[in-house]
Amino acid sequence: MSKRLSRALVMAFSITMLCMMFTSAASAQPRSKKTMVTFNAPVEVPGVDAQVLPAGTYMFKLLDSQSDRHIVQIFNKEGNHVYSTILAIPNYRLKATDKTVMTFAERRAGDPQAIRAWFYPGDNWGQEFVYPKKKAIELAKITNTPVLYIPDEVAVNYVAPVTTATEAPVVALKAVAIRAVKPTGEDIEVAEVVVPPPVQTASLPKTASDLPLVTLMGFLCLGIGISLKALCAS
Repeated sequence: MSKRLSRALVMAFSITMLCMMFTSAASAQPRSKKTMVTFNAPVEVPGVDAQVLPAGTYMFKLLDSQSDRHIVQIFNKEGNHVYSTILAIPNYRLKATDKTVMTFAERRAGDPQAIRAWFYPGDNWGQEFVYPKKKAIELAKITNTPVLYIPDEVAVNYVAPVTTATEAPVVALKAVAIRAVKPTGEDIEVAEVVVPPPVQTASLPKTASDLPLVTLMGFLCLGIGISLKALCAS
């Protein structure tokens, strides 16, 4: 084997390895946006009646984000117990801060803070949680802030033990009508509270698997290697 051909094959192998590293990195991007959050005091999250989490560390993850309605799950630290499966709406009005979660304004003395939104590091908007109507009316009056809500009878799905986005409780959450309530008790459209994030036109569309991207990169790298071999043989 000539030195020119040997160098070409080494180069082709190196390019192939780089392509494999690229595709591996792309497939490893966190779609679930798993985040560990530690609370130093009890906090309230959307659920049936008043669902309060004791102080401690919890795991926040996206179960589904294929539409403008996101499904967020809160687990224990180990990730083997689900406390709540919550409907959330991406809200561009909620600008990211140095904190992972945003709570509503101060509540009555002794009452736990209620979580308003969750921020994934790198996102510049928040996932605003949707509360059951009864709790939303209470929060809106106490905090003087409009609160998103769903009917109380649908909120029972928040505490259903689910693991996939196709299960009945999740389907019900994604289909239910969402409204917002003002501190005055007035019912308003979600559009008066929520501004959707800008469309990311430069990013690739999401698919169920990264296999098409990996296959494309593999063929690309193979083509480069064959081209280099043919060039050295000429």
